[in-house]
Amino acid sequence: MSETLLILNGPNLNLLGTRQPEVYGRETLADIEGSCRQIAQGFGVRIDFRQSNHEGELVDWIHEAKGGADGIIINPAGYSHTSVAILDALLAVEIPTIEVHLSNIHQREDFRHHSWVSKAAKGVICGFGSLGYILAIQALTAELKAAKQQQMAGS
Repeated sequence: MSETLLILNGPNLNLLGTRQPEVYGRETLADIEGSCRQIAQGFGVRIDFRQSNHEGELVDWIHEAKGGADGIIINPAGYSHTSVAILDALLAVEIPTIEVHLSNIHQREDFRHHSWVSKAAKGVICGFGSLGYILAIQALTAELKAAKQQQMAGS
């Protein structure tokens, strides 16, 4: 059975394509999902792609991932800078996680420079637009493959 990656998207990402295109680009979230599905198929992994404007729903989905997903890619959007709850959920499920941001959060307003979620992430990819999701899929599948090989060598 192939690995499953849960790709979570936070608030306002449902407005991609029309929301501040000078910052976030003109691609829609559906465009990004399509690209992710195509690249995931090439890597032999399944994806579960979701978006919510509600912090609690994102936390619930992270909890559900325990036992159902092999890795998490999360673009927490504005919750990056405010959500200890999402951080705690990611730490609790102990699933390899990569954080993604379309824009370079370090070139933006000072309050965006800190992400609580980063403390639970194996890595952070920001500033590459939708390519960040593709890079995250590539990195996470490589991490999962290496962990599987290590586990097989140890048994």
